[in-house]
Amino acid sequence: MSGLVTRRSSGSVAGAARFPDVRLRRNRRTPALRDMVRETTLSPRNLIYPLFVTHGRDVRASISSMPGQYQLSLDHLMEEVVETERLGIPAVLLFGIPEHKDHLGTQAYDQHGIIQEAIVAIKETVPDMVVVTDVCLCEFTDHGHCGVLLDDGVVDNDATLELLARTAVSQASAGADIVAPSAMMDGQIAALRAGLDAAGQSDTPIMAYASKFASAFYGPFRVAAESAPRSGDRRAYQMDGANGREALRELEQDVLEGADMLMVKPALAYLDVLAKARERFDLPIAAYNVSGEYAMLKAAGANGWVDEQAAMMEMLTSIKRAGADMIITYFAKDAARLLRGG
Repeated sequence: MSGLVTRRSSGSVAGAARFPDVRLRRNRRTPALRDMVRETTLSPRNLIYPLFVTHGRDVRASISSMPGQYQLSLDHLMEEVVETERLGIPAVLLFGIPEHKDHLGTQAYDQHGIIQEAIVAIKETVPDMVVVTDVCLCEFTDHGHCGVLLDDGVVDNDATLELLARTAVSQASAGADIVAPSAMMDGQIAALRAGLDAAGQSDTPIMAYASKFASAFYGPFRVAAESAPRSGDRRAYQMDGANGREALRELEQDVLEGADMLMVKPALAYLDVLAKARERFDLPIAAYNVSGEYAMLKAAGANGWVDEQAAMMEMLTSIKRAGADMIITYFAKDAARLLRGG
């Protein structure tokens, strides 16, 4: 075939237009050519590895809903963090399972809480590891909601802000590099910024869970973090998945309140929001490849329905291509091994 011929029509065939010999497949002919013209490059430096930490010693409890993931005591957490650094992954995101829970989630902002102890241990063992901490109460409250719960079951927004700020300050004081509020309370970024500044932690950046949707894909995480609500759900404060324009308003509001980084969560079902956020905002943007997305692919791979490694890399690359600078993913170690060649 010497050229490509196409017909253009506006109700009738007006004739044929001849174009030069354009063959897009030429640049795909060999692996070296494909690698040379690749537009999106994924690196271990783009990844953040989420970890679940619990009290005790020699605890490495398998998470049934998330194959390959564990609740870890501090000794095993250190092993994971050392390996994470060896693989070239620059950051971890910590979630805690406390010894006890109460109505106000007091273990979240206890200076000797499990997250605070984990931060100190990581900084002593791997000083250069970037430690990101989740700022929320759901893992620490006996009712499983993300804030202070009133008698009628409604979350008290303003009372929750005070406790979120206390949590962020306690984490930053322990050595956290980045605090990441996920409670989806109105004004939470401004509250954290004010609290951190007043505590002499003005250099601590805030990664805003700015666009966090009420999603069915969080189920496995709630098993892992033991954080499922005992009654009701979180749809009164997490976003409706149908609302893309509102998501951009949430992102913009967090920028105005002083966020240093933004996040879209979940990633795969909201790549359109991620792409629009990348076009509109100049701040670094993270996307959270959440537990349900991980569990689905692990299940499909275990059953031989897909090539797990190939699908994993395709999925993570799509998130990067849509605009994420950072990808929070339970696949971080597996992806880093492949990217480093073993």
